[in-house]
Amino acid sequence: MHIEINAADGVERSAALDDHIRERLERVERHHGNRLTQIIVHLKDTNARKGGVDKLCGMEARPTGLDPISVHAVDTDIYLAVRDASEKLDRAIEHRLGRQAAGQ
Repeated sequence: MHIEINAADGVERSAALDDHIRERLERVERHHGNRLTQIIVHLKDTNARKGGVDKLCGMEARPTGLDPISVHAVDTDIYLAVRDASEKLDRAIEHRLGRQAAGQ
């Protein structure tokens, strides 16, 4: 499974941030990696450096043969937004793939 990380608008990418993202996605990969081809991560500071709850993490998983699954989380800290988005993504994939399996 390929992980693509994109940072824009005020989010400074670093090795520590990339490692945090990959660590958070390990759970998703353990649970669903054989059914996913790619996860794309988008990071953004929505109101520049003004502060507040403005760090956005969007994640899109690409399951084999299905439409992409997208989630997002917003927090004051990009690391917390990554944590929340990865947990949402894990639940959303479980829901979608479980529903698909029930329909087969």
